[in-house]
Amino acid sequence: MERKTHLCNAETIREDDLQNAIVLAINEVLGSKDSYLSILVENIETVLNENADKPTADIDEKLKELQMELLRLANSKADYDEVAEEIYRLRELKQDVLLKNAEREGMRQRVEEMTKFSIEQPQQIEVYDDLLVRRLIEKITIHGRKLTIEFKSGIAIKKLI
Repeated sequence: MERKTHLCNAETIREDDLQNAIVLAINEVLGSKDSYLSILVENIETVLNENADKPTADIDEKLKELQMELLRLANSKADYDEVAEEIYRLRELKQDVLLKNAEREGMRQRVEEMTKFSIEQPQQIEVYDDLLVRRLIEKITIHGRKLTIEFKSGIAIKKLI
């Protein structure tokens, strides 16, 4: 069996240092509820207003018309390639619209959860809680000794460790 050795030159971060930075970021958000809640409200408005869910009824109606046209052309042995291509294009468009609507709904739910949690949280947290972190934090990016802690609500906090 071949033995391969790879050296990793990446700097390590102690888990307790990482956890402390996360607790500080959560407390920063909780300690500044008013300013962060206004950011959350802006995020909600952006999600709800600028990217309003697009209905698929128009696409469904057009698909129905094209399918009838396709049947008519096929029965009369006419060329129906263009109609078939348009049907495929509209199906893809409908799938994209449905996916974007679902993504927006997920964002709405995350922002609402964060808002509700922030309002209900009476005080700052003192110890790292994995369940709480999974509920609030979307991702953590590490660059050297700098952390960017991104909340599911869209808020990002930078911390040095």
